[in-house]
Amino acid sequence: MGVDEAGRGALAGPVFAAAVMLDRRRPIQGIKDSKRLSPQRREDLAALIRRRAVAFCVGRAEVAEIDALNILQASLLAMARAVAGLSVHPDCIYVDGNRTPDIDIDVPVVAVVKGDSLLPPVSAGSILAKTARDAEMRRLAALHPGYGFAQHKGYGTRRHLAGLAALGPSPIHRRSFAPVRRFDSLNLLD
Repeated sequence: MGVDEAGRGALAGPVFAAAVMLDRRRPIQGIKDSKRLSPQRREDLAALIRRRAVAFCVGRAEVAEIDALNILQASLLAMARAVAGLSVHPDCIYVDGNRTPDIDIDVPVVAVVKGDSLLPPVSAGSILAKTARDAEMRRLAALHPGYGFAQHKGYGTRRHLAGLAALGPSPIHRRSFAPVRRFDSLNLLD
């Protein structure tokens, strides 16, 4: 079973994680790190993964949790929530990165650097986490216009920084992140 997160480096929105247990009898061609796939290919593969996986679950940590815990701990929390939501207990859990979440089941949990490029179940987790987060950021774009969330998904692009400069941080911005804090403090002076 594999676990990966999406949205760790964004300035806004929740961080998502997905846990996926693939069915070896129903392989899915083309699974790789979500960052190496086009948006349409990610969506197509996400639908296939949801249909063919033995089990999957998407977890998340909210902006308030990110600001309270820090992004690393919030990412690990989202991963733990994804694993906790599985309908089937795995024999082993492979996690992308060099840290593992605290899991409430007694199975080996192995951190694999670049696991999203090396292990199909971790790649599948990467795809489900990314597509779920992208959908959430498109939804949040309608609630918080002017930032361009539907396009950049909360990452620190020029358009996003221009929106922050013009509007100040929204309720979904991560105020513990330095670029957001900078705009937050500028607006307090107005």
